[in-house]
Amino acid sequence: MSDESRPHRTAAVIPAAGRGVRLGPGAPKALRTLGGTPMLIHAVRAMARSRAVSLVVVVAPSDGAAEVRRLVDEHALPDRTEILVVPGGETRQESVRAGLAALPADITSVLIHDAARPLVPVDTVDAVALAVRDGSAAVVPALPLADTVKEVEPGKPGEPEPVVATPERARLRAVQTPQGFDLATLVRAHETIAVNGEGATDDAAMVERLGITVMAVPGHEEAFKVTRPLDLVLAEAVLARRRATDAY
Repeated sequence: MSDESRPHRTAAVIPAAGRGVRLGPGAPKALRTLGGTPMLIHAVRAMARSRAVSLVVVVAPSDGAAEVRRLVDEHALPDRTEILVVPGGETRQESVRAGLAALPADITSVLIHDAARPLVPVDTVDAVALAVRDGSAAVVPALPLADTVKEVEPGKPGEPEPVVATPERARLRAVQTPQGFDLATLVRAHETIAVNGEGATDDAAMVERLGITVMAVPGHEEAFKVTRPLDLVLAEAVLARRRATDAY
């Protein structure tokens, strides 16, 4: 079967093996509750709500795959969407690779989504998936910046740092997830781009290093990343508003 006539099937991979140290001690960040439900479950639901997504692969901590599987089974999720849970690696890049390795042969495109972005609206998920189906090899949702950004010469924490440049704000975007990819392109990026230290934290940047153009589609303010305690307060408020208006 030629690529042109091959049915298009999209999966989502959610790397959720990290500890989330910036939220403080306790459970891994993805397992912290939001409105009484683990953030990870919110993120899985966000992917499963999109009719473009037929499979969600959750990449769990290497020693916590059974617990994550139990959590998934305990919560109501759309019946039309298959959910797989696989163990991850030491870095996000390794965990994404584990998720890609678990995809069946008929998957043609993939969405990579942060478990810490539990409230991304389905319209944003759909927009990314559609852009990939329309021929873009890599797509990211992105928002214009509200703040002026300064490039500095990094110094010691808490000490003044010299500003070396002020990028033009109109050309800058804050990138969110899910990031969407032609599967073969993303697999090639992971196979050919060697990253040291903590590994790649942005899959689109790996694709850029192959010389492939990444396209940006409009993101959404509710797709913010829950990293600090204040973010959790904001997420609870957004979720409460959605429930009050029956939008969730």
